[in-house]
Amino acid sequence: MRRGWLWVVGILAMGRMSVHAQVATTSGATGPEITASGQGDVRVTPDRATIYLGVQTRASTAAAAAADNARTQRDILDTLRAIGFTSQELSTMNYSVSPEYDNGRGAAQRVVDYVVTNTVRVDVMHIDQVGKAIDASLAKGANTVSRLEFSVSNADEVRRQALAEAVRKARADADAMAKAAGGSVGNLIELSSGEPAIRPVFAMQMSPRMAGAMAAPTPIEPGEEIVTATVTARWQFRGGGGG
Repeated sequence: MRRGWLWVVGILAMGRMSVHAQVATTSGATGPEITASGQGDVRVTPDRATIYLGVQTRASTAAAAAADNARTQRDILDTLRAIGFTSQELSTMNYSVSPEYDNGRGAAQRVVDYVVTNTVRVDVMHIDQVGKAIDASLAKGANTVSRLEFSVSNADEVRRQALAEAVRKARADADAMAKAAGGSVGNLIELSSGEPAIRPVFAMQMSPRMAGAMAAPTPIEPGEEIVTATVTARWQFRGGGGG
């Protein structure tokens, strides 16, 4: 049996996208195909944020450290509710009690303090409330801001925009390869997408010492987030096969 093969390979610069096509003519074959992958990126300005605020206290006993921590955290939560945050937007994410030892070794070690850490998650529905929430919490005794994350409320819409862009790029590459091979793109056989990724452009961590040093109002600039989607598609290849 005589077989004729024609290979076309294309790679996009910077290694961000690769596409390949195989054209084959064999007796009884289902037909040649073109496979292409595409990546779509959409930039969007975040309109929401999540803050992880913590209170860390130390005392000679675990009970004393926990009591001090509870008083401070209660003041913080009451203040956040007073400035407009609902109970649904406030949730405890972590609570830990641990001993601190001196510099001795083995059996010579002794407990010098107990450390209690209580971290609360604050879901901010309006970006302009981020700095206000941080400042109000620090003023009431919060001494740890472990993380600040930005997000978008229309994430599904943005993801679909990225998917559409990825499909357009994959189809454009398939068209270019088919034309170079002397044929054209036929019917779509298969189209699949990878898990979309959202790359936050800003996140911060703040130690207790840094938090205590902040006196001026906290400026917040959310910048942009990049939503990325990838797709892989297969089409029929029309014409250009070997005989």
